[in-house]
Amino acid sequence: MSDTPPPSDFSSADPDVLRNSTTTRAEVAFLMLAGVFIGALVMTNAIAGKFFVLFGQELSAGIIAYPVTFLVTDLISELFGRKRASTVVGVGFVVSVFVTLVVWIAAQAPVYDASPVSQEAFDMVFGLMPGIVLGSMIAYLTAQYIDVQIYEGLRTLTDGKYMWIRNNGSTFFSQLVDTTMVVTIALVWWPQIDGNPQTEALAWSTWQGIVFGQYVFKLGIAALDTPVLYACVYALRRWISNDPEAPTSASPESDMAPAHT
Repeated sequence: MSDTPPPSDFSSADPDVLRNSTTTRAEVAFLMLAGVFIGALVMTNAIAGKFFVLFGQELSAGIIAYPVTFLVTDLISELFGRKRASTVVGVGFVVSVFVTLVVWIAAQAPVYDASPVSQEAFDMVFGLMPGIVLGSMIAYLTAQYIDVQIYEGLRTLTDGKYMWIRNNGSTFFSQLVDTTMVVTIALVWWPQIDGNPQTEALAWSTWQGIVFGQYVFKLGIAALDTPVLYACVYALRRWISNDPEAPTSASPESDMAPAHT
């Protein structure tokens, strides 16, 4: 009997094939990108409570990590197709809900007297308003799926050419949807229905300023990520195509086979 492990067949329903198959570079690349996406998404929620001022505009620290999620979904769409990108978006949503639930449970647990982190400090860092969490999750899910759909639509219209058009076109529009939805839901709609007299809906002029400032910052980051997208696609395709463990030929149904332009 040969000791050579069978080639990767991650789509197989046979547990023995899954246990004994080798790991291809395509699988590693997909898992790495999915991990970066989920990590960036979780970090966005974790640091969103801190605000800073840039050019006179108050911005949430969450926008430092959040644009990375759109870059990664574009990378996954380019290399592995729309279905896998949509799957990662769905998984990211589930993980975000899970992390939010864990943080809420931790906040309810009684604090030990000698705890190095007081209840007040914990609440200050992690005690996001339910409206902010609700708004960010709805906006995230909507904008990410829009980003994936527009990216693949532009890919079809351009016949796989001009990657910079689909990268910027999908991200610019999805970021506008995301920014508008999260500010509107969290800071305008929620305060009107939460029954809390301490919360007050944003005035129209304030809403305009926050949406504009957040969106312009995101556009700047999105424009800068275009050369990064090109470099990552080139490097990952070259690395995957030189995989000695990959099958010499792949069927259309082959799992983890990267898409090509």
